[in-house]
Amino acid sequence: MEPYRHCVIKSFKHNGHIHRTWQQNWLIPDELLADEHKAESMHVLINQQTPIQESDGKIWISRVPAVSFFIPGHWFNVVALLEEAGVRYYCNIASPPYLQGDVLTYIDYDLDVIRTVVGERFVVDQDEYEMHKAAYHYPQMVEDKVHEGLDTLLQRIDQDRSPFQDQLVMLYYKEWLRRNGEVEQ
Repeated sequence: MEPYRHCVIKSFKHNGHIHRTWQQNWLIPDELLADEHKAESMHVLINQQTPIQESDGKIWISRVPAVSFFIPGHWFNVVALLEEAGVRYYCNIASPPYLQGDVLTYIDYDLDVIRTVVGERFVVDQDEYEMHKAAYHYPQMVEDKVHEGLDTLLQRIDQDRSPFQDQLVMLYYKEWLRRNGEVEQ
C-alpha cells in the first residue's frame, strides 16, 4: 500500500503572488479514501501542528489538526478543523487545485464560508473579495466561477453532502495517527 505522502500546500492571489504556505501535510493514499471521495478524485490531506508561512515571511504553527479536501474542477476547498468542541469547517472559495509532484496549489479568492460545529454557516470576507476584485481586475469568467463555486459549496453544506461528514473526517485523522504510531491529542 502506498504510504502517506508529504505534500506542501501553497495558495496564491490572482496576481500570482504567494499568499500562504502550509509546509507539512500528508496526502491520503487513494486506497484509503472513502468511495464517495474516490468518485470525485478528491485530494485529501492531513496536517497537525504544521508550520504555516504567510506572504510576509512570518511563520506560525497551526493549533488544531486539520483534514483538507480539494476537488479537481471545483472552485472551493474545505478544511475540517478538529477542535475540542467538534469539527468546524473553514471553506475557501478558490480556483480548482493543481497537484504537481508534492505541491498542491490554488488561487485564493478571499470569500470564505465557515460551518460551525453546530451546523450554522456564515459567508465571510466579502469586503476583501470586493477589494481584490477591483485591485486585480478579475475578468468576468473568474467572477462567474467564484459565484458558481460559492453556490455549489453552500448547497453541499445545506445538504450535508461530502466532505461535510464529521465521522469520515475523524476516521481519516485517527487512521493517519494509527499508521504513524502517534497518540491522539
